Amino acid sequence: MVIARKHSGVEETITVRRVSFGIGVEKIFPLYSPNIAKIEVVHHGKVRRAKLYYLRDRVGKSARVKEKV
Repeated sequence: MVIARKHSGVEETITVRRVSFGIGVEKIFPLYSPNIAKIEVVHHGKVRRAKLYYLRDRVGKSARVKEKV
């Protein structure tokens, strides 16, 4: 899940969050890096915030985002 996009242009980065083995893991990727072949959107979520940092404190089902219809 992408929880943030920062900067603009060539410096733009995305922060990706995933819970792995019960531990939250975040990684920051430069969007225009030559190491990234493609970015695939699996689902679109309905949120009212630009940054989803509040999901860091949530556990279980409350950490989910409603799917956009």
